[in-house]
Amino acid sequence: MNIKAVPVTEKWTEYTLTNEAGMAVSILDFGGIITKILVPDRDENLENVVLGYRNIRDYQQNPNYFGALIGRVAGRIQGASFELSGNTHVLESNEGANHLHSGSAGFHQALWQVAPFQTENSLGLTLSHKSPDGEGGYPGNVTVSVTYTLTNDNRLLIDYEASSDKTTPLALTNHSYFNLSGDLKSTVETQAAAIDSSQFVELDDQLIPTGNLIPVAETPFDFRAGRMLGEGFNEKFAQNKLAGGGYDHYFLFDNTREQKALLQDSASGRQMAVETDQPGMVMYTGNGLDDSLLLNEGKSRKYLGVCFETQGSPASLHHANMPDIVLQAGEVYKTQTVFAFSVMK
Repeated sequence: MNIKAVPVTEKWTEYTLTNEAGMAVSILDFGGIITKILVPDRDENLENVVLGYRNIRDYQQNPNYFGALIGRVAGRIQGASFELSGNTHVLESNEGANHLHSGSAGFHQALWQVAPFQTENSLGLTLSHKSPDGEGGYPGNVTVSVTYTLTNDNRLLIDYEASSDKTTPLALTNHSYFNLSGDLKSTVETQAAAIDSSQFVELDDQLIPTGNLIPVAETPFDFRAGRMLGEGFNEKFAQNKLAGGGYDHYFLFDNTREQKALLQDSASGRQMAVETDQPGMVMYTGNGLDDSLLLNEGKSRKYLGVCFETQGSPASLHHANMPDIVLQAGEVYKTQTVFAFSVMK
């Protein structure tokens, strides 16, 4: 096991965690961005399973949020505003009239303080950041830490902890795009996903949640028994069409399984299980990607990766039936998501 720190620009450092099995995770202090994850296939070939830029400086803009920590609030906020404790808070309109992934002042643009650590069976980084009252339009001085831990059994744990001196919305997530084919050999069309969810949140034509919960039964959104992602890469079903011929939807977990989601690639034999204490997740299948970006293994393209954005729902700021994201002043926000990699049996 080892931790390697390499300066990659005048201001940024990339840290690479390598466990005893050879799995490696590379993380930037800028944006807390996961740039690479190397995991073995069934023949023990180590290959990258996330989307990342070939030129490290391209993360400065990063319009697709590759690998980034998202906060204060991940997702879209309708009308770029919300009411809290009788006050209206106006945010940056950075996607039409709406607010996406906390705008230009989001955590994906922060330079985080990094503290490496190592134990007998794991190693990792604790990233720390302070967001001042009013930053991005959000109330409260927020202190946040995110800990990435890589274990020797190929589990990547992400622990989020935060507090605020004012009541404020908070919904943190990681925005990695996964592709288990290895080194982007194919799109995720033929990769199978299973999700512990019997309902998802309807979107309008601006991809804003309407507040309506739709049963997944007899739709391309029924992943309870597992299905190919490509079955929803079409414009035959209205909700897939709205999202650009794929998925960009919040799934509410049923909490009937420890694994809330599972991604499998039969060609490589890789699989990734998602465990979390969050109430749901947005699954996004890279519907907006085109061939304009140069990634580590070649040009980007539509459906090249899938995001599992475990989080509460920002729609709760406008719809009472969504999982709440309001953190009370003085309380501690604490949550964990685990990405567990293994080989299919």
